[in-house]
Parts: sequence; structure tokens; C-alpha cells
Amino acid sequence: MTNKDTCCTLVPYFKIHEGQVDAFRAGCSAFIEKTRTEPGCMFYAFSFDGDVAHCREGYADAAALLSPLENVDALLQETLKIADLTRLEVHAPRS
Repeated sequence: MTNKDTCCTLVPYFKIHEGQVDAFRAGCSAFIEKTRTEPGCMFYAFSFDGDVAHCREGYADAAALLSPLENVDALLQETLKIADLTRLEVHAPRS
């Protein structure tokens, strides 16, 4: 294999508060719009299983993964009023 794997993924899981699924879903587009212009963002999407949301984020490298955290902080703070962050996974090459 000639390509070096530098892809880093951030995978937060949210438990949405009762009655807030529609509000959470509505806010997802704002996250996607904010991250669309981030350099190194390879993919950013949400999936749902009832009242559990999973955000699948992929970045070209570790620096790119850290970059959007500040960009989406205000949105995240609002989201945490209607959902709890229950799990956070980071997957990346050792380097």
C-alpha cells in the first residue's frame, strides 16, 4: 500500500431528551453547514436510532480534527441543553 492512513474520526453519541428529537434533528443541518468549510473535513453526518443520535466525523489528520471544535462550540452548547453526550470515540492512526 502506498498511501499513508492519516484519517481521524470523531464519533460522539447523544441521548436526546424526551420530546426533543425533532429539535435535535433540526439542529443537525447547522452543524453540517458549519463544518462544510473546515479544511480537512472529509465527511460529517448524523444517523439516528430512536432518541439516540450518532455523529460520524472524518478528518484528513489530527490537526483537521481539532480545528472545528471551536467552530461548533456554540452549537454544541445549545445541543447539550436538549441531549446528553453519552459516549465519545476517537479513531486514528497512532502517529
